[in-house]
Amino acid sequence: MIDAGALLFVLLAQQFEQRGFIENRAVVYPQTAPNDSGHLVDELLLREEASYKFAPWLTVSGAFDARTDSHRQTAREWVLDADDRSIQRPPFSVRRLSATIHRGKVTAVIGRQLVRWGKTDILNPTDRFAPKDYLSSVVDADVLGVSAARFTYESGGDTIDLVWQPWFTPSRTPLLNQRWTALPAEAAGVSLKDAGARYPGGSQYGARWNHIGSGYEYSLCFFDGYQNLPSFDAVFSPLPEAVAPLINVSRTYPKLRLYGGDAAVPLRWLTVKGEAAYFTSSTPGAEEYALYVIQLERQVKEWSFVGGYAGSVVTRDAASPLQFAPDRGFAKSFVGRAGLTIDANRSLAIETAVRAGGSFVRFEYSQLFGQHWRATGGIAWIRGDMGDFIGQYRRNSYGSLAIRYSF
Repeated sequence: MIDAGALLFVLLAQQFEQRGFIENRAVVYPQTAPNDSGHLVDELLLREEASYKFAPWLTVSGAFDARTDSHRQTAREWVLDADDRSIQRPPFSVRRLSATIHRGKVTAVIGRQLVRWGKTDILNPTDRFAPKDYLSSVVDADVLGVSAARFTYESGGDTIDLVWQPWFTPSRTPLLNQRWTALPAEAAGVSLKDAGARYPGGSQYGARWNHIGSGYEYSLCFFDGYQNLPSFDAVFSPLPEAVAPLINVSRTYPKLRLYGGDAAVPLRWLTVKGEAAYFTSSTPGAEEYALYVIQLERQVKEWSFVGGYAGSVVTRDAASPLQFAPDRGFAKSFVGRAGLTIDANRSLAIETAVRAGGSFVRFEYSQLFGQHWRATGGIAWIRGDMGDFIGQYRRNSYGSLAIRYSF
């Protein structure tokens, strides 16, 4: 006789999926920076992901993060965060929590989720619903989730993607008193205070149409919202002569409208990809510009190669030079990536960007031990001039080691 309780447990278990990991990552900086004397940053991250299929057409999924670090990049508060608007990383956060509804040719994802657009690597000009966390590295940033409703319609070789984001999620910028905020020589002896941010109200929305043809693929997209990378307002606060001058720095986010597209054409020996976007703004004094990427891809046995050029054209200069813009900072660069799958347990990756005034290269080796443990070691080498976006981080070359236990 079949036990009804056991059968129910088996059926429920078949609908539930869970996975996660705990990772400790140590980063060593051989050099100090003018605003950061630390040589070691240690980060601990626990990520739990789960999903439950309530019906063939309805799945609820989520991801939860718990973290801390040795460098005060993570707040020391018992708070569960769900919007990623804090200056520091929250110790507990909802990375994803969404319902996926699939009926026929239509898929809807409603809730906190990751939304990615574009086809190229290293730099994606059209990827506007993907703010990033630059707190601990400008050259290796993680994507943040956003609260949005996403509707996708697929028919034949055509896909229409509609996204509505009811409130704004910014990219997280480096802390003012740490090394990934590169201060000019003129700021020596000046105290900087983070005066917070003025977040825009209103929603963001966008649409993307992708077409797959015989031997090619392309898409066109539109976005209306706000720049998730900030412009800075600096206000001088006079203090007694015995005290260092104080400047209050606040963040603002200009209006942004994007028109863009991407394409991929597989050829006999390689694949050609391109992606471009034009950014306009109705905010007075905001910069208007275009970003584009042209790249080639090639797979040779266990090796994969990606190389190309990222460019930019400014059509209207910004009124204020105080901006944090990694996407434009990596423009006008020759970019490349190579990966080698040594075997089922080991891999090697090399990534580089070279500009006239600066360059960086990163080597990473990863190895799996047994079914649960993975070690990943890396070295990043950054060089250049202080006036260049990449070169200003020349004191931030580092070595890293991450140990991950997956469950």
